[in-house]
Order: sequence, then C-alpha cells, then structure tokens
Amino acid sequence: MSEDQEKDFIAAPAPNEQVVDAPAKPPRARVSDAVEPAAETAGEKLERKRDYLDGFLKQKPQDVPAGEPGGELHDAVIAALKEIYDPEIPVNIYDLGLIYGVDVDDEADVTVTMTLTTPHCPVAETMPGEVELRAASVPGVRDAEVNLVWDPPWGPDKMTDEARLELGML
Repeated sequence: MSEDQEKDFIAAPAPNEQVVDAPAKPPRARVSDAVEPAAETAGEKLERKRDYLDGFLKQKPQDVPAGEPGGELHDAVIAALKEIYDPEIPVNIYDLGLIYGVDVDDEADVTVTMTLTTPHCPVAETMPGEVELRAASVPGVRDAEVNLVWDPPWGPDKMTDEARLELGML
C-alpha cells in the first residue's frame, strides 16, 4: 500500500511496539507486600474453621404459613412420614423417594401423593393406608388423603443421598 492511499483500517500495535496513549500498568502484587497475620491461638483457628453454613442451614424460613413447605404443619407431616419404613429396605419411605408430594390446604386437610417401588409390591394394599393414618394423626391435621400414582414410575434416582448411603449405593 502506498503512502498516498488512505488506510480503511487501524492495525493493532505489534507486541514489541510502545503505545503512546496506553495507561500505565498497575504494580503487581508481591508476596512481600502481604500483611503478616497476627498470632492465632488454637481456639481461634478452630473457630475460624467452623462450617460457615452451620447457622444458615439450621435457620428456618421466617413467617411461613403452617401448610406451606417449611411451615410447622407441613414439616410435622413429613416427619411423621419419615417414621414409616419400607419392610424390605431399612430406609424410610420419604428418603426412599416414594412420597412425591405433601399438600396442606387452608383447612388443614393433607393430600399425600405417593408411589410404590413396583405395582406388585407386597405392601401395596397396606402402605397407602398406613401413610394416610400417620398423616391424619399429626396434631393440627383435620383429614388426610393418599393419592397412589404410577406415573412417573419410581426409580433409584428418586432416593435421597442419605438413603443411597444407607444402602451402599454411594
């Protein structure tokens, strides 16, 4: 390209070229610039290493209606369902993933949607009745109903990590 022709582009400078209007680079951080920490006792170190989520995970949601997830009545029904164990597997039916949903309406009526591991499960006739009885026995529950569904089918992917660990699947 000759000098009399105008350039239609601006080329980036080569890495070894000095750019006149470029801002100065900030200084690099050096290890020698670091502030020395104060001497820490063993107790302070242990306190610092505590799980920072400990209090966060134990905190309950604020102002949740009793029937909503996280509410007192909803959690009480789930706690009652966690007391029911599958007779063939040493895991409760909630952690096993057999409970698909717990709904509590404004009148404190509970509807539990659940499934079984297979339609030919030996407890197919008794398990829904026991779930209904346990849910209805929670203080504050007016009535309980169980809807037994087969879709989506139960699979090991529905189990909690605790259940998988108990069964040696983790």
